[in-house]
Amino acid sequence: MSSSLYIHIPFCVAKCNYCSFNSYAGLERLQERYVDALAVECTQVASGGQETPLETVFLGGGTPSLLSNEQLKRLFGGISAEFEIAKDAEISIEANPGTIDTEKLDTLRQCGVNRLSIGVQSFNDKELRIIGRIHSAEEARTAVANAQAVGFNNLSVDLMYGLPGQTAKSWQQNLTAALSLSVQHLSLYQLTIEEATPLEGMIQDGRVHLPDEDAVADMDAITASLLEKRQFMQYEISNYAEKNYQCRHNVNYWNNRDYHALGAGAVSYLHGKRVKNIADPSHYCALLEAGQPVHAEEECLQHEASFRETVIMGLRMNKGVCTDDLQARYGLDFEQVYGGIVQDLCSRNLLERGKKSVYLTAKGRTFANLVMAELV
Repeated sequence: MSSSLYIHIPFCVAKCNYCSFNSYAGLERLQERYVDALAVECTQVASGGQETPLETVFLGGGTPSLLSNEQLKRLFGGISAEFEIAKDAEISIEANPGTIDTEKLDTLRQCGVNRLSIGVQSFNDKELRIIGRIHSAEEARTAVANAQAVGFNNLSVDLMYGLPGQTAKSWQQNLTAALSLSVQHLSLYQLTIEEATPLEGMIQDGRVHLPDEDAVADMDAITASLLEKRQFMQYEISNYAEKNYQCRHNVNYWNNRDYHALGAGAVSYLHGKRVKNIADPSHYCALLEAGQPVHAEEECLQHEASFRETVIMGLRMNKGVCTDDLQARYGLDFEQVYGGIVQDLCSRNLLERGKKSVYLTAKGRTFANLVMAELV
């Protein structure tokens, strides 16, 4: 069975202008009921049999840190009651500045959380206002400092680049600010304009303007230079860490290994079968209260389709994919599946072929979507 568990908390104080995730503002009244529903689903999933202890637990959202201290205690207590958790398990939670005071941070530590992912996105107040974040740069710094003060020593900061009005200089200032906080991990995401989001409308109306491709390329160069100097290793297209601080939960995901997922809109992946829960949190609660299943969609991947998906996800990581492991896992030969496609990508300096591995080059990471499209 899976050794990883994801739990989705769909609540937010306010919906960010760029966000297309399954998250909702103004549903605080539903939180207590939702935690009760999660406990029911947790019991259902655990009753299926868990042969190995959980090595990773990850609470994402939304803003999981919006849950009250008592709700967090109940949720983690329910997980511990239903699942065996490895002594050295990585237990992560996403948190936003402004939602984690010292008391809540203490509560998270008591619940066993040992890794905190703080959604800062920018240390520039103007940029924060444009993308609809509710905190200030100073509040972000305070959140990190408070987390360190209560004993968290595995901290990640999320930043976004390519934001409206952002320049290479302001991006460098953002990165420098993050590095000055002595965190162990950085997740650096290039802004994607999602359909039907407020930010898409702002761009279409000409109210804000995105940096051009050359400016974004300069930001990528700054990222590579600054983080190399500070000995942050890029281990995935958007993720950098000090030695031994890679996010184990996400590495399991990028290796396309099994994981359980609980909550509204959560997606599990077990034995080649992907199952998505109903997205609406009120409907999710009602179904569990009525003893009904919460699965909305199911997809069973064909053998070769699963192979190709594993390749595509694995190539997100700098180490790439091991062809021997693929052969052992799927009984398929990498060269036979892809024929001359890999040779062509190598000749264009997008892929590198090692003795037992295939991985993206630096150029390939820049054009990763193009490479993945050819390998799918």
